[in-house]
Amino acid sequence: MTDVDWDAEAASFDEEPDHGLRDPEVRRAWAGRLRDWLPGRPGDVLDLGCGTGSLSLLASEQGHRVTGVDASSAMVTLAREKLTGRDAVFLLGDAAAPPVGERRFDAVLVRHVLWALPDPGRALRHWYGLLRPGGRLVLVEGVWGSVQPVGIPAERLTGLLAPIAGRVRVQRLSDDPLLWGGPVADERYAVVAPSDGSGQERGEVAAPGE
Repeated sequence: MTDVDWDAEAASFDEEPDHGLRDPEVRRAWAGRLRDWLPGRPGDVLDLGCGTGSLSLLASEQGHRVTGVDASSAMVTLAREKLTGRDAVFLLGDAAAPPVGERRFDAVLVRHVLWALPDPGRALRHWYGLLRPGGRLVLVEGVWGSVQPVGIPAERLTGLLAPIAGRVRVQRLSDDPLLWGGPVADERYAVVAPSDGSGQERGEVAAPGE
């Protein structure tokens, strides 16, 4: 992913069903998931690797104040246009070390970014530290492709979170074709890690869907 020119990709980025969310059913599917993953009350959401801001827009529509970060200036420009007039700000920067200073957030949302980072464990520790008490880290990841698969398996991701977070929730997403614009056969999932543990021992993983 590091060798992709994301500025060049920005113009066509939203053509992928789960990027642009242009299909009303795909959009509703992602909106429903975000409603489950993000805090129930309006709060501050940090969307890292925000791309053109499609998930940021859904979060904003659900009442959250959004800060988006992306390394591509073209993506940031499109995200700003997409959320014009909303309580949202978009910053140019590294998702692994977002330029937010001492700010803390009620949720840190990261989709399809962690797998491509050189030190995912370090990024997770940093992101977890950006949460307010009671906040949550929301990670959407997977392993894509069959010939030369790329990505990060859920087992590895939960292993990286074990020393950092308390009890985490893993939600399988592969069996929901509405999220992707059609059926998929590879591994796709979300992990939600609350910042306050939940009274469980660190590293305990809830069963998928719990």
